[in-house]
Amino acid sequence: MFRTALRNVLAHKARLLMTLLAVMLGVAFVSGTLVFTDSLASAYRDQAAKSYAHVDVEVRAYADSSGKNPGLSRKTFDEIARLDGVADAVGRFYGGASVADKDGGLIGSAASNLGGNFAPGKDGKDGLYVFTDGSGPTKAGQIALDNASASKGGFDVGDTVRVAVKGPAKTYKLSGIFTTEDSAVAGGGSLVLFDTPVAQRLYIRPGVYQAITVTAAPGASDSELAAAIGNLLPDYADAQTGQRLAARDASSAAGDAKMLNTMLLVFAGVALFVSVFLIANTFTMLAAQRTRELALLRAVGASRKQVTRSVLVEAMVVGAVAAAAGLGLGVATAAVLRSTIGGLGGEIPDGPLIVTSSTALVAVLVGVLVTMLAAWLPARRAAKIPPIAAIGSAHLPATTKSLVLRNSLGGIITLLGAAAAVAGAGSGGSGGAALVGLGAFLALVGVIVLIPLLSRPAIAVVRPLLRRGFGVSGQLAGQNAVRNPRRTGATASALAIGLTLVTALTVLGVTLGQSVDRMTTDIVRADYMVTADGGDGLDASTVAALRKAEGVRAVSQEQPASMQVGDSEQQVTGVTPADFEKAMHLTVVSGSLDTLAKGQIAVAEDVARAHGWKAGDALPVTWDDSKSGKLTVGAVFESNTVVSPVVVSTDLLEPHEAKTVISRIYVKTDGSTTEKALLDALAGNPAIKVGDQQDIRNQFGGFLSTVLNVMYGLLAISLVIAVLGVVNTLAMSVFERRREIGMLRAIGLDWPGVKRMIRLEAVVISLFGAAVGIGLGAFLGGAVGQAMKADIPGYALVLPWGRFALFLALAGLVGTLAAMWPARSATRLNMLTAIKSE
Repeated sequence: MFRTALRNVLAHKARLLMTLLAVMLGVAFVSGTLVFTDSLASAYRDQAAKSYAHVDVEVRAYADSSGKNPGLSRKTFDEIARLDGVADAVGRFYGGASVADKDGGLIGSAASNLGGNFAPGKDGKDGLYVFTDGSGPTKAGQIALDNASASKGGFDVGDTVRVAVKGPAKTYKLSGIFTTEDSAVAGGGSLVLFDTPVAQRLYIRPGVYQAITVTAAPGASDSELAAAIGNLLPDYADAQTGQRLAARDASSAAGDAKMLNTMLLVFAGVALFVSVFLIANTFTMLAAQRTRELALLRAVGASRKQVTRSVLVEAMVVGAVAAAAGLGLGVATAAVLRSTIGGLGGEIPDGPLIVTSSTALVAVLVGVLVTMLAAWLPARRAAKIPPIAAIGSAHLPATTKSLVLRNSLGGIITLLGAAAAVAGAGSGGSGGAALVGLGAFLALVGVIVLIPLLSRPAIAVVRPLLRRGFGVSGQLAGQNAVRNPRRTGATASALAIGLTLVTALTVLGVTLGQSVDRMTTDIVRADYMVTADGGDGLDASTVAALRKAEGVRAVSQEQPASMQVGDSEQQVTGVTPADFEKAMHLTVVSGSLDTLAKGQIAVAEDVARAHGWKAGDALPVTWDDSKSGKLTVGAVFESNTVVSPVVVSTDLLEPHEAKTVISRIYVKTDGSTTEKALLDALAGNPAIKVGDQQDIRNQFGGFLSTVLNVMYGLLAISLVIAVLGVVNTLAMSVFERRREIGMLRAIGLDWPGVKRMIRLEAVVISLFGAAVGIGLGAFLGGAVGQAMKADIPGYALVLPWGRFALFLALAGLVGTLAAMWPARSATRLNMLTAIKSE
C-alpha cells in the first residue's frame, strides 16, 4: 500500500500542487517566524555581551523614594577605587542627546539617542570607545561622535555639530570619531561624548556620579568584588557584574522576541487553519475522481483501514515535501525580512541566521500533521465507498442523515456563538470581552459547518442575474457553483475565514479611530503641538522659548505624574490653568475649571463615579515624594483619552517632583504664527517636533491605522492560501468535468463561453465566501467594540461600507484571476477526447 500511495502522489502531482503550495506557505510562516526571532534574540544576546566586555563591575544609582536621583558621591567613588582587587574606577554620566545633521534633521533613532562622558584612564584612553579619527573631548565646547552618526551626518573631525540635550541646540566642535559596542548605537541610535565636567553638569550635578564602571585587578573575582562594593553603597544604588548586566539585557531582548514570536505564530496558525480547507477539498475531490481505483483495491482484498492508510500516506508525503520547501522558504524569508528592516532604517545588530534543530522539527511536524489531519476525513469517506458502487462509477452523495446531522450541529454551534457574543457585548468589561471571544470562535466554527447549506439559497439569489447578464455561460456557472455544496462551502470557507478577521479588525479599527478623532477635534483647540522625539522629554526652557515667539497667545504644557488619591493610584497631568483653558476644551459635568488656579483638582467623570467623588469633596492625597495632604475636587469633566483622569496646577505639582519633565506642549496662536517660526524660536533643536492640527489628530489616532495595516499584512498569507483554494477547486473541477465540457462544445458552446462559465463560477464562489466573511466579521467587530465601549469615551459603532464594497470588489477580482489557469486548461481540451473520457 505504501508503494501504491507513492505511485498515486506521482500520478497526481499536478493536482496536488496547490495543496503543496498552501502547506509550504503556512510552514514558511511558522519557520520564518522562529528563525527570525531566534536570530534576533541571538544577535541582541551577543551585542549585550560585547557591550559589557570591558566592564567587570558597574555601580549605578537610582531614584530614591522621593523620586530624585542623589547619585554617587565623590567619597563613595574614592572608597570604591581604594578597594583591594580594583584596578581602575571611572565615573559615568548618561542621558538623552540629539544630534542634528547639516540640514538640521535628527540623526539616529530618537529613543536611542544618548549622551555620555569621555573618561580617559592613565593611558589617555577610555576602554569603552576606540577612536578611528581624532581623540576624545577634553574641554567644554568639544564632543566626539560614534562612527555611524558621523557618517550619516557627513561630519569630519574639526567640523561644528549642533547637539541638543534639553531645550535649544548648542554648537560644539567635533574632536573625534569612535567605534563602540554600545547597544543603543547598535539599535540605530547616536552616541555623543562630552568632556566629563560638561556631562556631569548636563546630566546630574557637579561632584556626583550617576554610575561607576570598575575594572578588576588580575586574579580578582568579579562577583566577590561586586559584593564588596555593594557593602559601601547606599540603599538607592547597587553593584552588578558585567556578565550579569549582559544576561539581564539579553533576557529583556529575548522577552521582546518572544512576544513578537507569539504574535506572528498566531497569524501563522490562522494561515494553516485556512490551508486545512484547501487540503481537505483536494483529497475529497481526488477520492471522488478515483472511486473506481479505490474500489478495485477493495475488490482485491484491501481493507477499509488499508485504503484509509493509503490516502494518509499520500498526505504524509505531500506534507513532508511541503515542510522541507517551507523550511527553506522560511529561512530565506527571515533573511529578506532582516535585510528589509535594515534598508528601511531599522537597525538590528549583526549576527548569523539561527536555524535550530527544533525549528526544523517543528516545520516537519507542522507540515506533515496539518496535511494528514486535513486528509483524515476524506480518507475515511473514501474507504467507506462500497466496491460495487464504485466500480460502476457512482459518485455517491452524502446521505440525508449525514447532511441533517451536519446542519443541525452547525446551527446549534452558530446560535451558541451568537448568543455568547451578544451576552458579552451587553455585559462589557474584561469578562464580557472574554465571552465575546468565545462567541466569536463558536460562531466562526458554526458558520463554517453551515456554509454548504448557506451556499444554495445565497447563490440562488444571483443566478437570475447571471442568466440575464451572461446567457448560457452564466446559467451554467450558477448551476456548477451549487452542484456540490460541500466543495463550494470548503472553497468559500477559506476566503470567509480570512475576510472575517480582516472585517472584524477593520470595523473595530475604524470605530476606535473615529472615536479618538472626534474626541481630539472636540478637546484640542490649540493650533500646534510640540513634542520631543525620544530622549528625556521637554523642559521649562522650551516653554519659555515658545512664549517669546511672535503671535503666540497661550502655551499649555502637560507635565505627567502620578499620585495616590484616596485609596487609588491615579495618573495626573500638571497644567498652567490660564493657558490650559485657552488651548484645551473639557466638557465640565459639575464644578468649574477656574478652580484649578485656586489649588483644586479636576477629575474625569468615570474615575469620579467609580470612587464616589463629586465636586466639593476634599480628598486625601500622597505625592510622589511621599508627602501627603488634602485637595478639593473643583470640577468633574467628561472622560477622554487626551487628558489624564486627574488635572492639577503645575504650581501644586512641581514642588513634589524631582525634575520638571514635560511630555507635550500645546500652542494657541493668533493665526499669524507658522510652524517654522516656532521651530526657529526653539533654536533648531532636532529632537523637537512641531505638529499642526492634523498632526495632533494623527498623534492620537494614527497608531490605530498603523496597527490595522500591520494586521492586514499578517493576514495576507491566509488570503493568498484562500486564493490557491479557489484555483485548486476550479482546476480539479475542470478535470472532473472533461466529458461535460466536451459535450457542451459539441452542442455549440464556444471556447470563450466555456472560459466565461469557469470565470463566473470562480467569481460567484469568491463573492459568496467574501459576503459570509464580511457579514460575520462586521457582527463580531461590533460585538467586541460594544464590550469595550465603557473604556472608549464617545464610542459609536461605525460600519465602513466603502471598505466592505472594496473587499467584495477584491474578492471578485480574486475569483477572476484564480480562474485564469483552470479556464485556459479547459480550452486546451480536445472535444472528442473529452467526450470519450470517463
